[in-house]
Amino acid sequence: MDNKILGLSSSAVLEARNKYGSNQLTKQEVESFWDKYKGNFEDPIIRILLVALAINIIFVFLGKAHWYESVGIAVAVLLATLVGTWSEHKNEATFQQLQEDASKIKCKVFRDGTITEIYIDDIVAGDFVVLQPGDKIPADGIIHTGNLKVDQATLNGESAEAKKNQAPANYRDESQSVDFLDPYKLFRGTVVCSGEATMVVKSVGDSTEYGKLALEMQTDDRDSPLKVKLADLAHSISLFGYIGGTLIAVAFIFKKIVLENGFDMVRIIAYVGVWQNPVNDIVNAVILAVIIIVVAVPEGLPMMIAMVLSMNMRKMLNDNILVRKLVGIETSGSLNILFSDKTGTITKGQLEVINFISGDNKVFNKFDDIVKELKDLLHISIIHNTNALFCTDNESCKVIGGNATERALVGFINMGQGANNQVEKVFSIPFSSDRKFSATQIKSANLINSTISRSNGTETIDNNSHNLTLIKGAPEKIIGQCRTYYSHSGQIKEFTDADAASLEQTMNDLAERAIRVIALATSQEALEEDKPLTEMTLVGIVGIRDEVRPEAVSAIKEVQGAGIQVVMITGDRKETAIAIAKESGLIQNGEDAVLTSEDLQKMSDDELKKLLPEIRVIARALPTDKSRLVKVAQELNLVVGMTGDGVNDAPALKKSDVGFAMGSGTEVAKEAGDIVILDDNFISIEKAVLYGRTIFKSIRKFIVFQLSINVSAVLISFIGPLIGLVQPLSITQMLWVNLVMDTLAALAFGGEPALKRYMNELPKRRDEKIVSTDMWSSILTGGVFISVLSIFFLTSDTIADFFRFGPDGSHDMYLYTGFFSFFVFISILNGLNARTDTLNLFEHINQNTGFIKVMSSILGIQIVMTYAGGVILRTYGLVLNEWLLIVSLALLIIPLDLCRKLVIRSFANRG
Repeated sequence: MDNKILGLSSSAVLEARNKYGSNQLTKQEVESFWDKYKGNFEDPIIRILLVALAINIIFVFLGKAHWYESVGIAVAVLLATLVGTWSEHKNEATFQQLQEDASKIKCKVFRDGTITEIYIDDIVAGDFVVLQPGDKIPADGIIHTGNLKVDQATLNGESAEAKKNQAPANYRDESQSVDFLDPYKLFRGTVVCSGEATMVVKSVGDSTEYGKLALEMQTDDRDSPLKVKLADLAHSISLFGYIGGTLIAVAFIFKKIVLENGFDMVRIIAYVGVWQNPVNDIVNAVILAVIIIVVAVPEGLPMMIAMVLSMNMRKMLNDNILVRKLVGIETSGSLNILFSDKTGTITKGQLEVINFISGDNKVFNKFDDIVKELKDLLHISIIHNTNALFCTDNESCKVIGGNATERALVGFINMGQGANNQVEKVFSIPFSSDRKFSATQIKSANLINSTISRSNGTETIDNNSHNLTLIKGAPEKIIGQCRTYYSHSGQIKEFTDADAASLEQTMNDLAERAIRVIALATSQEALEEDKPLTEMTLVGIVGIRDEVRPEAVSAIKEVQGAGIQVVMITGDRKETAIAIAKESGLIQNGEDAVLTSEDLQKMSDDELKKLLPEIRVIARALPTDKSRLVKVAQELNLVVGMTGDGVNDAPALKKSDVGFAMGSGTEVAKEAGDIVILDDNFISIEKAVLYGRTIFKSIRKFIVFQLSINVSAVLISFIGPLIGLVQPLSITQMLWVNLVMDTLAALAFGGEPALKRYMNELPKRRDEKIVSTDMWSSILTGGVFISVLSIFFLTSDTIADFFRFGPDGSHDMYLYTGFFSFFVFISILNGLNARTDTLNLFEHINQNTGFIKVMSSILGIQIVMTYAGGVILRTYGLVLNEWLLIVSLALLIIPLDLCRKLVIRSFANRG
């Protein structure tokens, strides 16, 4: 990389931004609050209510209905749609904003004579941007230095990598057409697959080709499996509601016209002859059907996921979990097997070079302890064969770019401070998981200022006339090709089998201490892409330590206790991998299997499926191994999680059920993943699993709460008219109840805390139904009990006697007011039953203050409504003894459900 580039000055940046604009893309238009509000009026239920409202208004003018009924329906419709829209819009906006803030890409640029990192939106035309494998190109431009292979599929749909080379000095882009195959041009949104380069930015923001396309693009809203299941459940219940409402309406008309006229045709004809009678009956039947449909249709179910997730988004971000796709956090709670990277996830990722071993097995613990001749060569071998960037004249400058290994190596040689940095790179082959080494050919007028002697005399290496190739990578890829080595004193000696065996033993000893090793070598051979180097001289072996995270040990234990098999995938030697796996608790007995990539390649898929439950470690892994493991595990019907950070990890991340991309990884990996683990820590993966299970639990709690109300309200509305109770709950009252059990209840249950005990449960099966047997027992028990108690409340003379007489000489005015409050109170108290499966109804309730606030608000508003609702809400003020009766009867739902839980627990213990 050309470190002589100065880049733009601060004043030039401001001038470029004013002249050419920002690199920020125009945000896609999202549905506004009012658009969403208007869209809610397209809901079939709201439309039915509006039709009923229109008919009611007509009857008001005909003198057949009271004006306040129409006002009540109108207020109820507006209130229900307004609250639902506000809640949904607010939570969606919060979710999107948090995603945008946490997902901003950082780019490496030259500014004011040094390399720095800035956000993608801050790039301006004229910036010099450093590009490395895995980077997403942030703007349109041309290559200033270097060469790349780029994936341009996002723009042209071609999967083949495009080669991009350094633009000649006289290059001018005067073409008016877009040519993605131009060998010098780079485009925003494409991905660097290999190579390194510096790009000069020519177009930014909406002026880029990607920006022009983005203005026409629509986001891909992929429905998650849970959302689909909830929508299907809501559809099934809705269908039941529509059919039931229609049948009840027909039954009501039959009752009014036929039954109440004693099947007497003369009376029936006379009754129908007065046209207002059948029309009035039809209107009442329609209103009754609407009430049934309103309470039966759980329109809040599908939006529950987004609401719960958005409410937990900030909590998850605080725990370093960024949810990119809803499907990820939902599915993470059902994981059966998790394939996890080692570096930075199970280990700290704070790699440190602890020693250097020369070819004659001499160990140096510090860089300064190495003899000058060998020290200079080691310095050159590291500093000129790396993709890490650093400042050469400022000791406080940090390393930018490169992976953790590269940064550790550069750190060992004091951030690039040392001998002879005036070296020209001729050609480079970047590291890849397939080849397991990187190489760079360099030349210099004065490469090494000393004479390196062979053991049998002195012979100067003429670096003025020869290029030198630097090689770095896995020892098994390099040591076998070494014919000579540099001794600890800087002499070149023959590398014998005995030397190789001695070095191998040292490497094995290091591996058993969980220390990984990297070999460094040089060659006088010219470097070519497809030509292997066979005549190398070993510079030495570097030992790198990466300690296991203490928190990862406990997190792995938690995840394993949750029924999830954890498999560590690493590029390390088998011995190193085993040592780390034992230390982290992955390997616990002799039956736990450790395989290498070579072992996997020798096995058929059927053989791998049989062994998969025992596998704990894959060493010397290739990216293709990850994809194969995902495929095989999914064929066993397992829910698979995969971690990854590199370009080559993207296919496995996409194929897995949940892709966990590392926050320090490439942008390609982040886009392929469903969840980004911002701190690369395994404990954050454990938390993601816990959040996934918590969200699933919250949704189930909401379903129990909502369907219990649905069942009871439908039964009351169905049975009531048949036994002479006309509209036990008015349409405005029912709309209030609907508002309670949809939007407000979602807010209450959305903040449920993530409880550690959820990790003691086994993962959910792929085909497991949302509504479990235990849930059905709660729904039916609660729903039927509320219905029976409600009918008793409305028909019992004993209950009626508790209420005062109204002006009409009956208890009805206060009795029906009391019943409305009773129904709301008992529904809220049943919410306490629904939020926990234990006998302690207030368990961890202090961790969900939203539940307390929402339910308390509903209670408070309900009390106020009884005094202020009047004829519109059909409510009138109650006195103390009436309130005491209402509360006492409502409280009965609690001991009932406690008894149900005890019975369920008793049967479970017997089983």
